[in-house]
Amino acid sequence: MVHALGAGAQLVGRSHECDYPPGVGALPVVSRPALDLAGASPGEIDRAVSGRMEAGDSMYAIDEVLLRDLRPDVILTQNLCRVCAPSGNELSRAVREFEVRPQILFLTPANIAGIEDNVLATAAAIGRLAAGEALVEVTRERIARVRAAVAVARPRRVVFLEWTEPPFCGGHWVPEMVTLAGGHDPLGRPGEDSVRVSWDDVAAASPECVLVSPCGYRLPEATDLARSLPVITGARVVAVDANAYFARPGPRVAEGVELLGHLFHPDLVPWPHAHRPWSEIAQQAR
Repeated sequence: MVHALGAGAQLVGRSHECDYPPGVGALPVVSRPALDLAGASPGEIDRAVSGRMEAGDSMYAIDEVLLRDLRPDVILTQNLCRVCAPSGNELSRAVREFEVRPQILFLTPANIAGIEDNVLATAAAIGRLAAGEALVEVTRERIARVRAAVAVARPRRVVFLEWTEPPFCGGHWVPEMVTLAGGHDPLGRPGEDSVRVSWDDVAAASPECVLVSPCGYRLPEATDLARSLPVITGARVVAVDANAYFARPGPRVAEGVELLGHLFHPDLVPWPHAHRPWSEIAQQAR
């Protein structure tokens, strides 16, 4: 978001998950996960995270010494999901003894309008409000073009999965993206948290397309997980780059809508980019 506002050079640190655009990898890392889940399966991750959440333990640790030494004027954090990234509570604790407290922006979008509000709030905090307004306008125009292109098309019946073991439906801004792109997800929860569903629920939804977009995963990992899904009769299974377009609310939401529009209605919504952030999965009976 900061880079999209033309202020990438002002960044002094990042979370352990921030990796776009690629140049941010050189920035100091001020957070780390409390659990080492490298190599764990989705089921193992779900059990470990659920246990920690039930115990009331934090999912992340903040390097308070490094954060103080970086002396940021503004800290961008989120207060939407304790699982996905360090939350507002963790940041508030980390800065409570700073001599000069930075401004903390708590980003908690539930839908696309909320993402736009976050862009504008961030732009105002870093002195780039005009750039923020221009970015929001461009984003709206791109989404509007997709919506107009699919307006006369029959909505594709889809199921969007934010996790696979157990399956979680799409929540917050994702069902809205699906609708704008000419789809309908009967399991989606617009503006609300994603929740566990069953494979029977997925089958009962009679999807034409199942989108596999596991939170925190890039395309290669999403593709591997999609190959392990149970057979969903009559459905096309497509893995997508969750981190780039769906799990992280930011300026690339417009490209995410364009991607869905192309997947649902390729004859109406072109994909002119050189990169291909999806993969078709051939289902095999197990």
